[in-house]
Amino acid sequence: MRMRETTSESRRSELDSFWRPESVAVIGASDNPAKWGHWLAAGALEGRGTRTVHLVNQRGGTVCGVPVLSDIREANRGVELAVVCVPPDAALDSAVAALDAGAHALLVITDALDTTTAAQLTELVHNAGARLLGPSSLGIVDTSTRLRLAWGRFAPGPVAVVTQSGQVGSELTHLLSRHGSGTSRFVSVGAQPDVGVEEVLTELADDPATRAVTLYLEQIRDADAFLAAAAALRAADKPLIVLAAGVSAAGSAAAKSHTGALTAGIDVLDAACRAAGACRAGTPAQAAALAHGLSLGVRPHGHRVAIVSDSGGQAALAADAATEAGLRVESLEQPAVDAVSELLPHAHQPGNPVDLAGAGEQDLSMYVAVPEALCKSTDAVLLTGYFGRFGEDTPALAAEENDVAERLAELGAEVPTVVHTMADTPDRTRTLMDGGIPAVTSIELAVHTLAACARWVTTCPRDLPEREPSSEQRSHHLSYINARLLLQRAGLAVTEAVVATSAVHAGAISRSWPERSVLKADLAHKTEQGGVILGLRDEEEVARAHHELTTRLGNDEIVVERMDERDDVVELLLGVHTDPVFGPVVLVGAGGVQAEMWRDTAMELAPVSTTLAKTMLARLRSYPLLTGWRGTAATDIDAVARAVATVSQIPFENPHVTSIDVNPLRAGPDGVLAVDAYVATTPSESESTTP
Repeated sequence: MRMRETTSESRRSELDSFWRPESVAVIGASDNPAKWGHWLAAGALEGRGTRTVHLVNQRGGTVCGVPVLSDIREANRGVELAVVCVPPDAALDSAVAALDAGAHALLVITDALDTTTAAQLTELVHNAGARLLGPSSLGIVDTSTRLRLAWGRFAPGPVAVVTQSGQVGSELTHLLSRHGSGTSRFVSVGAQPDVGVEEVLTELADDPATRAVTLYLEQIRDADAFLAAAAALRAADKPLIVLAAGVSAAGSAAAKSHTGALTAGIDVLDAACRAAGACRAGTPAQAAALAHGLSLGVRPHGHRVAIVSDSGGQAALAADAATEAGLRVESLEQPAVDAVSELLPHAHQPGNPVDLAGAGEQDLSMYVAVPEALCKSTDAVLLTGYFGRFGEDTPALAAEENDVAERLAELGAEVPTVVHTMADTPDRTRTLMDGGIPAVTSIELAVHTLAACARWVTTCPRDLPEREPSSEQRSHHLSYINARLLLQRAGLAVTEAVVATSAVHAGAISRSWPERSVLKADLAHKTEQGGVILGLRDEEEVARAHHELTTRLGNDEIVVERMDERDDVVELLLGVHTDPVFGPVVLVGAGGVQAEMWRDTAMELAPVSTTLAKTMLARLRSYPLLTGWRGTAATDIDAVARAVATVSQIPFENPHVTSIDVNPLRAGPDGVLAVDAYVATTPSESESTTP
């Protein structure tokens, strides 16, 4: 087996051998249509006009009418890409033979390799200076180069599909086809011992045939590489749509702090997608519809939507779905009202949604005339109802309906437009799609697509420091006093507090301030364990409470703290958790002892600016409490945002810190005050080191 010297630059360029090989060999080619080897052979032969194709089967004979080689070495080193589709016990020998035949890249379809064989395969390919995609890959396709090395049929189109599950990726390609769209490149990465999703995504930024990318994701190996790849796609104006499952397993281990308990992997991935300017979809149907819309160039520059329908019921459903999705269904501006009134003189005072009330059936041009009247007073138009089906049901109307579709396509160049249609096939709406307007058969998908397109446009990627994921080391928590000290040194205001050495000492401490006092035992979840006593009015009460706590809990380290008695205060949860993949994330939300019950939180990858912190606060359901609720004074939002930004920076200034939980952070009109704190650190920086 030959060896080949490589540099990092040459290894990066060698991925071209997967998408644009000059020669392909299929090891395990079969004439049986029920076998993988047949689909791979037939697909490879479709590209014979573009490249040399070798079919290999140790039995010899013919496959698809083409003579086969019994050994790939018979190709006389004329192989650039080798596809291995053989039983597991023959995979390693086949790889050796492929590399001897000159292969620069191996696509390994073979599944169920044992750990030892998989490791030997990876080492073999690496030592040869080649690249490995798979094992356990469903295959690859590049429709622009007539490369099909996968099971199934793939309609050409503008959307790349990258998947960690071959079957889910196949479903995405079928869904795209139903929308009348198609696939530019399909990549099933398999087990990823070498080539992984991050590298595949990065290359797609330079693929001229790709205008959008869908990714089915189950794990991320390198957070920095993933974020960089997403940023590269964003810079190339190629939206990345992420469909994920199973990611919550990595982040599901319960942490001791409230913050850790509320941090789930899928929430972290959402934050990562926002940071990188990517979109997340919840289902394959959503992912395909969104990729279809974004690949067609739907780019709303805001969240206002004007809805036009030929059915009052569909209009109402569309308005509800749009509002739920975060779009704004606002009243029409007066010029738009006047223009619509002229077009629909017998209608009631037009609002939003606009109900054509039969005018569309009488004159199909109303399906475009009304949206045209609205385009200057909205960010996007949603047309929902029967349009697209008239020609299907009444062929005599097909030409007229097509003319209206052409006008709608022209309108789409002025204001982003999405059509929800009752048409059964995409053929009837091809004119719309050719003009850049997606037409989908579900109002939920239409609304989700429009809302997600608006979010993609308005989400700005941000520069982040390198991510440090959490280590496997067991963490230790700082004492309550040291945790407070760390926060105070970072710039967060904390209440006055002193460790009492005795009941008498505790009482004496309480004389230092006019407010009532609080006693706290040094426990992670003080309230749940009865380790907090509030509202102590004088030193006698403080002394008795100190004695009671030390006796009941057996804990001599009791903190006496000045009680925050300000009016119009809102309790918040503020914390940082180190995610196993993406490193530090910051979370803010409704706080207090019921924080986990309400689960009203907002999360972003840390660190965040005060501007982004304000955006996080505005996402909370409880945000109206901060701005003044039913006569209460508004809190100092700027101070809260500064606190969020300050805490988000701590893990980067103190890398030993793995978790921070401030609950509650009490926010009032005159600022914020941390009245409880939990900080976890790595063992080397635990209690033996004072912050």
